[in-house]
Amino acid sequence: MIPIVCIVGKSNVGKTTLVVKIIKELRKRNYKVSTIKHDVHGFDIDKPGKDTFKHAQAGADSVMISSPNKIAMIKKVEEELSLDKLIQLNNDSDIIIAEGFKTSDKPKIEVIRSEKYTESICRKEDLIAIASDINHNTQGIPVFDLNDSVGLVDTIEEKILNIGKCDK
Repeated sequence: MIPIVCIVGKSNVGKTTLVVKIIKELRKRNYKVSTIKHDVHGFDIDKPGKDTFKHAQAGADSVMISSPNKIAMIKKVEEELSLDKLIQLNNDSDIIIAEGFKTSDKPKIEVIRSEKYTESICRKEDLIAIASDINHNTQGIPVFDLNDSVGLVDTIEEKILNIGKCDK
């Protein structure tokens, strides 16, 4: 299975901003990165009037669109797919960065911003790091500044990709 790390935290703490920084740093290091975003509210990416929308409205359970440089698939599901099933759909990456999935059993980096909350919402054994604007007494869990994508990716390499500093 492809290695994965979840970036978690409460709403509006900067998860997406941190995910973007981590992706950029991983790409600098030549990793092929996939992401999975959890949306508890549901979403719709198809637009009324477009051909794919018409296909779905006609009853297609799965609609795929392809171009020379990307593909997209919209698939109806009976229930929310587990993170493990979503990971299986991403079979051509070096690592998956998931945004959300705080209740999953996958390793996590928690984003804690003092203006939103100050105590971790995760089980300590699930955390590989915390990204925060305040210091935490974390009993061995490294704490990084919210902007320290280099340090966070070093930790991802060590703990998720099993690459030590001498292997770089």
